[in-house]
Amino acid sequence: MDERVKREGPAFFPSPRLRGDERIADAQQVDFPALYRLMAWLSPAYPIGAFSYSSGIEWAVEAGDIKDADTLRRWLAVVLSSGGGFCDAVFFAHAHRAVTAADDAALAAVVELAAAFAPSKERFLETTAQGRAFLDTTRAAWSCAALDKLAPGAIVALPVAVAVACAGHNVDLAPALHAYLHGASANLISAGVRLVPLGQTDGQRVLAALEPVIAATAARALITDLDGVGSAAFRADLASMRHESQYTRLFRS
Repeated sequence: MDERVKREGPAFFPSPRLRGDERIADAQQVDFPALYRLMAWLSPAYPIGAFSYSSGIEWAVEAGDIKDADTLRRWLAVVLSSGGGFCDAVFFAHAHRAVTAADDAALAAVVELAAAFAPSKERFLETTAQGRAFLDTTRAAWSCAALDKLAPGAIVALPVAVAVACAGHNVDLAPALHAYLHGASANLISAGVRLVPLGQTDGQRVLAALEPVIAATAARALITDLDGVGSAAFRADLASMRHESQYTRLFRS
């Protein structure tokens, strides 16, 4: 594994390989304040309006691309590994590192690139509206100096906004990135459950099946330069464009 992946922050939970007093000592190193913040910021209850977006899944369901739990899983696996999910993970990593290094120029470059990378008008609305809502709420409840690096009213993609808050509150990059990808996946699964429709247990099966995909995406994002970011999930990008003119819609994207 790349050295950068090895050193990007400690694990949140004690290793299952340890026993007895070794596990107790390891557990004492869990950063509980950081864990608390991650659970708050990436909870479905955090008021950023995530429930109202589907990232084109609504059109994919109408077109027949997504019709059951397995097709939803395969769709999201591609988005996470080769599409917008991977791109967002790379932007998250670079924004976090820029704040940690106090490199304002690098942060400004990530902010601009992440917003420009939205493949459609609706995806741009989805990521920037949620980014703005996240910043407004976090400034009000969890203020920190890092958030001041993003001017009020600035156009900021959601992964960048979350990464800046995490870095500003000393939440380590690796667990923060995993948590972000989990939260994003859970939101899209929730949209799929409502649209197909699927049972809640089916939704959890999809989330469980995506665990290795999320882990692989996070690991790759941590070692990807901005010059290497890119999406190949063309059908998902087309779905977000087609959704703009979909006759009947429940979601904003």
